Amino acid sequence: MDDLDRAARALRRLPPSLGPVRLVAVDGHAGSGKSTLAGRLAAALGDAPVLRLDDLATHDEPFAWTDRMRAQVLEPLGHGATARYLPYDWTLQRFGPARELPPAPVVLVEGVGAGRRELRPHLAWLLWMERAAGASWERGRHRDGPDQAEFWDGWVVAETRHFAEDPSRPFADTLVRERIEGYDWLPGPAGAPGPDQIITHRDGLMAAD
Repeated sequence: MDDLDRAARALRRLPPSLGPVRLVAVDGHAGSGKSTLAGRLAAALGDAPVLRLDDLATHDEPFAWTDRMRAQVLEPLGHGATARYLPYDWTLQRFGPARELPPAPVVLVEGVGAGRRELRPHLAWLLWMERAAGASWERGRHRDGPDQAEFWDGWVVAETRHFAEDPSRPFADTLVRERIEGYDWLPGPAGAPGPDQIITHRDGLMAAD
């Protein structure tokens, strides 16, 4: 059983946090590897639904998406109903047709600010990608190319302001660090030691049982 399978098994064992759903956040700096981790975790969970916060954010409101998430996602999932949200089209700069997000046993929410204070009461677990801001942004800029340089200049300012006002890392249950193959899973600042802690200090992996 590899580290992602162990993590998936541990997350399934958490108590529901939003109606019947275990809402698990993957937060970190832009370019830190959140989307890749969320995709791999979703596969390990048997194709768990993933909500990407890029679908709720806009050019003008990179972090002012809380009301949309509450109305379109949190409220229906909290009642055990399928959520229907309007994803933002970053090319056309408008919201597109509705997408469905079912109330699966585990639902992942991925993006910068996924662990913000308005969402934390609804989370079963908060994962933080442990990569420094500068290294993450450099990676993101390289990924997106020179055509997105102006966007990144503005994003760095907005993200820095957001985390200064509403940090996520201090509340993370688990810090996730990329390896050449797989991940290290380390106890986060909010992780409380005890029999219910799903992080094993011995090997840095989420416990399988």
